[in-house]
Amino acid sequence: MAAKVDNEKCTGCAACVDACPVNAIKIENGKAIISEECVDCGACISQCPVDAIIL
Repeated sequence: MAAKVDNEKCTGCAACVDACPVNAIKIENGKAIISEECVDCGACISQCPVDAIIL
């Protein structure tokens, strides 16, 4: 199961995009989108400044 983004919290800063080792995150319409390629490593979670990503 892929990580999830809380769109209410996400600011679209792209810190998670840079942290993702498998390039499973992109920014669309100012919000992070996590694809099914996510390997649940959690690297994005610690990089999100607004705690918008959960596993």
